Amino acid sequence: MNFWKHIIRYLKQEERVALLIVLESIGSSPGRQGFRMMVSESGMMHGTVGGGIMEQKMVELAKSKLIEGTKTPFKKRQVHRAEAEKERSGMICSGEQTLAFYFLDPEHLPLVEAVTKDTSAVLIADQDGLQLAKGSPEAGQFRYETSGEASWRFEEQLHFTNTAYIFGGGHVGLAMSRCMAMLDFRVVVFDDREGLNTLEQNSWADEKHIIKYSEAERYVPEGERSYVIVMTFGYRPDEVIIRRLLGRKFRYLGLMGSRHKIEVMRENLLKDGYKKEDWDTVFTPIGIPIHSKTTDEIAISVAAEIINVKNSGG
Repeated sequence: MNFWKHIIRYLKQEERVALLIVLESIGSSPGRQGFRMMVSESGMMHGTVGGGIMEQKMVELAKSKLIEGTKTPFKKRQVHRAEAEKERSGMICSGEQTLAFYFLDPEHLPLVEAVTKDTSAVLIADQDGLQLAKGSPEAGQFRYETSGEASWRFEEQLHFTNTAYIFGGGHVGLAMSRCMAMLDFRVVVFDDREGLNTLEQNSWADEKHIIKYSEAERYVPEGERSYVIVMTFGYRPDEVIIRRLLGRKFRYLGLMGSRHKIEVMRENLLKDGYKKEDWDTVFTPIGIPIHSKTTDEIAISVAAEIINVKNSGG
């Protein structure tokens, strides 16, 4: 939602904004379906539609249309092949993508603010402009239909959101929150300590809760969009949480700790009847091996592991 908040800020400053949306991507295209970028009247930019010379050209086009006062949406195809006869992007990665351009005035502010608030919203982007509609949790994230250059309909389930559930509100949890928020995850942080300064300082989390770790399963829904990160202050709370969550279906369940701690926990759980196949689904030691030392380095290593899981398609 940070992307839309940037647009809100410029609209409140009485600036017009060009909104670029990747409607469709085919093959090895740098801009994937749903990528977004905004260009303000003053030339400020946020987001991306794929980068490189192609993005530079699209930004310049958006700026020129803002200067002209364009209001009518249009779409533009970009082909990433040097031998393409027309619509060449200047890139050679062999794919192609179609972008739509929308032009927002301060009068669009209520619509953009609603995007950040309606938890069941679908953004509809077509040749007539932008609107919101009610969505379905069962629907896919994107839908695109077209019937020629002048007619199209793109739908995005806006709150089709991956959520990082972080157990542990300490220094590593704070760094982890910052990392995951920057990756457009919804971030929920749990701790069992009242008045924890790092939890109170955590402005990256969408939600912060003081809970009993022995009730951890109550707070984390199963599903393909749930990513669970266990990084509390010690072995005992970690084990309490893992005992409550092991065997449940998450896209990712990771546990921070030394190899010795992890082996002790594994032996205890197996001795108490937990299944080896369930333990084997836990990512531990957590993160990719980059010899992390600082809290930020640990968070980056875990985020990289989560990105790999998220994008693996498995």
